[in-house]
Amino acid sequence: MISISSSRSSLSLLCFAATLSLTLSFSLSPSSPLLSLRSSPSLSSSCPARRTASVPPLQMQEGNFFSKFTRTLVEKAKADVDRVNRLFSGLEGIRGDMSVIDELLSFWNIDETEGTLEKLEDALIMRDFGVGTAVKICDQLRVALKNGEIKQAKQLRGRMKELIVEILLSGGSSDLILDDNKPAVLMMVGVNGGGKTTTIGKLAAKLVAEGKSVMLAAGDTFRAAADMQLEEWSTRSGAVMAPRSNAKSPAAVMFDAIDASVSQEFDVLIADTSGRLHTNTNLMNELQKVRGVFEKKLPEKPKEILLVVDSTQGQNVVNQAKGFNEAVGVTGIVLTKLDGTSKGGVVVSIVDELKIPVKFIGVGEKVEDLMLFDAKEYVEVLFPN
Repeated sequence: MISISSSRSSLSLLCFAATLSLTLSFSLSPSSPLLSLRSSPSLSSSCPARRTASVPPLQMQEGNFFSKFTRTLVEKAKADVDRVNRLFSGLEGIRGDMSVIDELLSFWNIDETEGTLEKLEDALIMRDFGVGTAVKICDQLRVALKNGEIKQAKQLRGRMKELIVEILLSGGSSDLILDDNKPAVLMMVGVNGGGKTTTIGKLAAKLVAEGKSVMLAAGDTFRAAADMQLEEWSTRSGAVMAPRSNAKSPAAVMFDAIDASVSQEFDVLIADTSGRLHTNTNLMNELQKVRGVFEKKLPEKPKEILLVVDSTQGQNVVNQAKGFNEAVGVTGIVLTKLDGTSKGGVVVSIVDELKIPVKFIGVGEKVEDLMLFDAKEYVEVLFPN
């Protein structure tokens, strides 16, 4: 995963790869002066073993290798630069709002430490970091200042970024839990309107692009036309819908979908579920039954339970995460619509309070805009050097 601080390296890598490619093309061309020199009469007469009018097979093999190598470098560098551009564009609103914090810290001096930290604490709370997380960050900055570790505004800003990264990493790995034994199971949960079905479609498209076979299970039996929306995403992503079930309850639908995915040896089964408020006891009990089916049918298999939340709802998503985690044991968070909010601190708050990793963030409408979360990268976008 590339960090924003290494974006210049990606650009340099891109230039280097292009230069190397041109150099190799020139040196290995039949009309190249280097090859003409090797096949010249004077050189051939003095060194018969090198008499040749064409590129030796070994030379061609080397050329093909380096050509493929440079193409790989170019493609990776382009992908890294594209990712950085998407993040900067998608998180523009959040970054603009965080500039208030940058301005505050830039005027800090040692004689105004407490006043600055109090203002910083307020600024973090206003940007959805949450009271507890904001206090934690400022208290640790106080300790660093007291110990003489921070003497300049630049160091204060840098230490704040480090503390935010540490909190984000405390939730664990952002990698998806994909069991090698087929099928790997992803169960998607969340409230209505959070972008759950759209996230399923984008995630399926990513997995299919990686060469995995993906089955989608329509477990949302409450919302009208939910199965049709999921079927449309299966067509767009290249995934396959689980055979239509005659079952009425979501748990029974999942029972049939698991059987189908196992018998057909799919790599991944992604299960959609009905959107529900975390405060609705009956619906949360229904969700527990769905989770129970997976435990019964696929015992001892690791299961990824992804909670999809709308980041524009601010601190409300923390309460949602608490409720769903208590009910089904959430293993990862997907934060959607970050391109539609100016307050990105909720990403930090949710990890700090629940110690559950953020696994994906949504920064736009395209499939590519659902991005694997990287803590260092995220913080660097918000507070770029």
